[in-house]
Amino acid sequence: MRDKIHPKYELTTIRCACGNVIETRATKQNLVVDICSACHPFFTGKQKLIDTAGRIDRFKKKSAAVTPKKKKI
Repeated sequence: MRDKIHPKYELTTIRCACGNVIETRATKQNLVVDICSACHPFFTGKQKLIDTAGRIDRFKKKSAAVTPKKKKI
């Protein structure tokens, strides 16, 4: 590696809006984030799947309209 071209990699503190504090190493000091793994719905298990476009209902309606073909013996 060449000298004097790489940023310093130092200890830093990451603070979340929920109050969680994480100490790690990074090239920037004192990072502030809006959401972290302690408060994100995906990681906490509180995530809800919302069908805003009605895709499930449209699929059920379309599949109900199609009748299966009977095989001739």
